[in-house]
Amino acid sequence: MNATAFSFFVGIIVLTLLITYFAAKKNKSTSEFYVAGGNITGWQNGLAIAGDYMSAASFLGIAGAIALNGFSGFFYSIGYLVAYLVVLLIVAEPLRNLGKYTMADMIAARFNAKAIRSAAALNTLAISTFYMIAQLVGAGAIIKLLLGLEYSTSVIIIGILMTVYVVAGGMLATTWVQIVKAVLLMGGTIALSLIVLAHFSFNPVELFNQVAAKIGDKAVTPPAPTTFTAGLDSISLNLALVLGTAGLPHILIRFLSVPDAKTARKSIVFATWIIGLFYLMTPILGYGAAYFVGQDSIKKANAAGNLAAPQLAAYLGGDIFLAFISAVAFATILAVVAGLVISAASAFAHDFYSNVLRKGQASEAEQMKAARWASIGIAVFSIVLALGAKSFNVSYLVALAFCVAASANLPVIVLTIFWKRFNTTGAVTAMLTGLIGSVGLILISPNIMPAADAIFPLKNPGIVSIPLGFLAAYLGTVLSGKVSEQEEEKYTEIFVQANTGIKQLG
Repeated sequence: MNATAFSFFVGIIVLTLLITYFAAKKNKSTSEFYVAGGNITGWQNGLAIAGDYMSAASFLGIAGAIALNGFSGFFYSIGYLVAYLVVLLIVAEPLRNLGKYTMADMIAARFNAKAIRSAAALNTLAISTFYMIAQLVGAGAIIKLLLGLEYSTSVIIIGILMTVYVVAGGMLATTWVQIVKAVLLMGGTIALSLIVLAHFSFNPVELFNQVAAKIGDKAVTPPAPTTFTAGLDSISLNLALVLGTAGLPHILIRFLSVPDAKTARKSIVFATWIIGLFYLMTPILGYGAAYFVGQDSIKKANAAGNLAAPQLAAYLGGDIFLAFISAVAFATILAVVAGLVISAASAFAHDFYSNVLRKGQASEAEQMKAARWASIGIAVFSIVLALGAKSFNVSYLVALAFCVAASANLPVIVLTIFWKRFNTTGAVTAMLTGLIGSVGLILISPNIMPAADAIFPLKNPGIVSIPLGFLAAYLGTVLSGKVSEQEEEKYTEIFVQANTGIKQLG
């Protein structure tokens, strides 16, 4: 066991548990548990969003994808970054003005139907589980590399920690764990990038030239699709990345932890700058790993390339830097899984248990108890699934979660705000069709089936499932009858509230 690495890991765990201990003292109501009482400031939320978003998929998966696949791996960085423009321009302010604790609150503000909350909770649980599997896979690989623990043991340790953070500290503990993680991740990424560039006179172009000379020009140039299907797959992947962020429950819930829409807008601008800087550095990490570590060594350590960044740190900085970078990756995973657990637990406890099963009659204590048990159940379920997903690239797994979010949630969010005729039937139809369509296509794709036998040829189904979600919303609405005068008045009220924060006309 690497003693230095063990010390860093223990330091991260002690720091995050201290944060949780102090947060738990303030965690007395459902509002504080779900959204930290709405008292998070703009810069704090911006850092927390960045910490929530820059996941193991970004730090481990993208670096590995670029190291092994060249420029095509950089598509992930472009997609993740551009996605925030969609969030900034369409989702952030309306969600803060209409929502309370979850995404379903926003939709229910217009339609107020149990079916809406049930479908929204189902979508949140499915998307969060997909996303969480990717983080746990990354955690298992990191801990096994440094501490020598078995993959299954590593996944279970992470699962227990994320459950403790959320059950005891709620959103406040999650927020500060994400802030600490964002600072550590940016510090580690900047340091590693500078060390790489120092070998090339701090000239990124020289790095790319040297990589091309050593590995081949294909490593640094956008690849031409080898087949028509491969071209469609690239388009589909980028559609899912760009549109999926606006439907991710653990990102959306962050806009409800601030006091008003103005602060939500500030926080997303703050987060975009941090996230943009981070993704600009991912090619340096990926190409640096390919140049110094070598593609064969990266594949030998992990076939999917998930350990490329830590291997690069070990090559350039020795055991101490390897331990630090791996501890950063560890903190990254802890912060993201905590955000996923609390968004899923909030959806179950607030939307399904309190508003559907208990018809809004659950007490504060009962809701808190339901949320905590939901956190434990979600963690256990995700751990079981992650144990069987060891060989997947974490960035690719997250891309699938983005696809489900873009297909199941985004159509309803957009049409709730901008389509006057949209109704309850259309909303429920869109959410279920987007969820079932995207997950169903994944199950019959080359992700699950042998490539030669796959019924659906694309690895990412976004190019089909996202339009399917919008089409279902349209057909569900127009085929279920005309919108009543009362529903049109409700839309006018919601439109004003979404864009101004004013709750009632007149």
